[in-house]
Amino acid sequence: MLTALLVACALLLAAVWLGLTVGARAIPLPAVWDALVHPGATSNDAVVVLDQRLPRTVIGILAGAALAVAGTLMQGLTRNPLADPGLFGVNAGASVAVLTAITVFGITRASGFVWFAFAGAAAAAVVVAFVGARGPDAGNPARLALTGAAVTAGLTAVTTLILVTSVRAFDVFRYWQVGGLTARGLDTVALVVAPIAVGFVLALLCARGLDLLALGDRTAASLGHSVGRTRALGILATVLLSGGATAIAGPIVFVGLVVPHLVRGVVGGAHRRLMLVSAPLGAALLVLADVLGRVVAPPGEVQAGLVVAFLGAPMLIALVLRRKQVAL
Repeated sequence: MLTALLVACALLLAAVWLGLTVGARAIPLPAVWDALVHPGATSNDAVVVLDQRLPRTVIGILAGAALAVAGTLMQGLTRNPLADPGLFGVNAGASVAVLTAITVFGITRASGFVWFAFAGAAAAAVVVAFVGARGPDAGNPARLALTGAAVTAGLTAVTTLILVTSVRAFDVFRYWQVGGLTARGLDTVALVVAPIAVGFVLALLCARGLDLLALGDRTAASLGHSVGRTRALGILATVLLSGGATAIAGPIVFVGLVVPHLVRGVVGGAHRRLMLVSAPLGAALLVLADVLGRVVAPPGEVQAGLVVAFLGAPMLIALVLRRKQVAL
């Protein structure tokens, strides 16, 4: 486990180095270091590093780590290896909230609708958790998954309805919808650091409970564990992590789905180990996707969310083929 953690951290350091030095023009590492230690510098290199590359690298680290841990949580809570943070309607709820901010309140800047995205993600997850906890089969993983799919479908329909009736909303929303690390500053990141940090702590606190849930609810309860408490903590952690990541980076997919699978093949199924290694690996993956998006289509850029989806799909297919089957 220690070796895997060190490798993941090394990959993250390499990704940060590339994120700060690679772009439309290369900036040597000494110039990057000078800009970081002298934040008042006004050279062209310093401006590019501090105003563009540093914010998007920090956003990539924070969002990638949060999505990877949230994906680990979702797969543990639902006992579904294909679960990801969007399963609880997080992405769909955030999208509707952002559109509401644009069409109703006239907000067009990312720093203005970040809290709308966070609140929408949280509200959707709360609805899914509440409905999934009702009835004779309360808390069943399949019930939660089906409820999440239903809520996501409904919210997606609302999003589509707004977009086809408002050209102005579409023009603003499309840049957020594809998922990316641009057009957001460190002031926006500061708004979600605390919720994401709390989400990490809660995720680690319920890791042992997720290990027991893998044995089944009845077995976990017979061992004296509170299944309801673990699910409540896990859902709250998922909301904080994926809601915060979605608010600053948009609805990025595949990070929370692929990274836990990659890590599980190395460190096993213990959720604490999965989370500790998934966090730096998820951060490295998203930052590297952003770097790749800068260089594949010069002089323009491809958003990180599109790059992750392009890379994540074949990676997931390869994992499925390697394991021959995926138990749902």
